[in-house]
Amino acid sequence: MAGFDKRVFSYEQAMEGIEDGMTIIAGGFGLCGIPENLIAEIKRRRVKDLTVVSNNCGVDGFGLGLLLEDRQIRKIFASYVGENALFEQQMLNDEIEVVLTPQGTLAEKMRAGGAGIPAFYTATGYGTPIGEGKEVREFNGRPHILEEAMTGDFAIVKGWKADRYGNVVYRHTAQNFNPMAATAGRITVVEVEEIVEPGELEPSQIHTPGIYVDRIIQGSFEKRIEKRTVRS
Repeated sequence: MAGFDKRVFSYEQAMEGIEDGMTIIAGGFGLCGIPENLIAEIKRRRVKDLTVVSNNCGVDGFGLGLLLEDRQIRKIFASYVGENALFEQQMLNDEIEVVLTPQGTLAEKMRAGGAGIPAFYTATGYGTPIGEGKEVREFNGRPHILEEAMTGDFAIVKGWKADRYGNVVYRHTAQNFNPMAATAGRITVVEVEEIVEPGELEPSQIHTPGIYVDRIIQGSFEKRIEKRTVRS
């Protein structure tokens, strides 16, 4: 990687510098748009005591679920336990600290962190266990709770196409949490299906400008379906 060229050519390079105890912001929703190969590299490195910020924790044996197998995750901010039996088991056994967070609030925590906004008020969660112990202010006659922004040592993101300057395009619903996650990492790593030359992407199509991206790698993807339903 040199100058404006953000490309790296191995997953070892892509996740260079990750250490025990770091915070990882991860894009994706369920198994849609997850940085599956970057997650696999984190598993391979066997780093531990991680704090993860993600909508959910994958499924058993895939996605972020891989990191549960060797108890690499110490704490996770998530919206959904989902279909992951191991995640549910570790949460109920107090083997992992889970901070359940409404999806919109989680997205805004990432966005605010990337924008340099330290905290924001939201009505979501007021009067529920989510709001316990948080500062409350009233706006337009409605109580709001104070939520702190989130940033990470690494942000790991899955895109569709990018140029070598790191400008990224996401495809359809695989966009989900990825654009917010991409802004919230001290080091942002994006894996994509195709890398093109600068100028090949329409400027109006770019979702994440290269200024947010530190490393980009082209990979191949399983794109596993979380739950397949077919006619009998």
